[in-house]
Amino acid sequence: MRIGVDLGGTKIEALALDERGQHLTRRRIPTPAGDYQATLLAVAGLIKRIEQETGRRGTVGVGSPGSLSPASGLIRNANSTCLNSNPLQQDLERLLERPVRLANDADCFALSESIDGAGQGYASVFGVIIGTGVGGGIVINGSLIPGANRIAGEWGHNPLPWPGAAELPGAACYCGKRGCIETFLSGAGLAADYHRETGVSISGAALSERLAQQEQAAQRVMARYEDRLARSLAAVINLLDPEAIILGGGLSNVARLYQQVPRIWTDYIFSDVVRTRLLPPQHGDASGVRGAAWLWAVDEQG
Repeated sequence: MRIGVDLGGTKIEALALDERGQHLTRRRIPTPAGDYQATLLAVAGLIKRIEQETGRRGTVGVGSPGSLSPASGLIRNANSTCLNSNPLQQDLERLLERPVRLANDADCFALSESIDGAGQGYASVFGVIIGTGVGGGIVINGSLIPGANRIAGEWGHNPLPWPGAAELPGAACYCGKRGCIETFLSGAGLAADYHRETGVSISGAALSERLAQQEQAAQRVMARYEDRLARSLAAVINLLDPEAIILGGGLSNVARLYQQVPRIWTDYIFSDVVRTRLLPPQHGDASGVRGAAWLWAVDEQG
């Protein structure tokens, strides 16, 4: 049995898969806000509950914000800041009394969709998270590529490609730079653009409603968003040239992205033909936790 844990900023979710990748059980609890020790205990408690329900002991994979530093073994770059500078993997291994595999949450999303989701059958997959933050993961021939510095796929902290005058210097990002892709393409970035357009602060759900109602301000904001997403993904394609790009996160539910963005990105991609597919996720918001479980391959369980 494989157990996956998705350690989010607002919720912690755990899921168990059997040897064939079939769902056994799934549980979710709120994340203890800003409390590292309580978060550790919450994860351990979820895993214990799943093992009691199934009567089986499982391998454990965890998807977390940020990444493990290859130098120190400590979490860095997490927007759930209580995790930063802590030995999350070691602490979980001590509590659970077994090895734990840990990867960035966007890496887990990419792995899940590549193995048995929308990316199944594609040799190269770039998994994208566009939601609270902007992240990505790279899977080649079914294998996750973490990178030498364990930051492969962190496209959200590159500058927005081909910026216009109105996009410079860009908003400040929590990473310390300005004009990062994340500041434009995250849910907060989209809401900020709508506020600049109208002076009104609304949620993502409310913006979706206004799009459905054909509100002109919402249409203009979404057209800018689509162009920025197309430019940003074009830069990824120019560098990585994946067969499929799969969107995840809350904004992946905006259906028009899958038609508009590929139409726009051809103007920015250095090729006479673009065969890369832009696809919605098959597993939806379960992809991250499924990918965490898949951090353990079939022949590595035991």
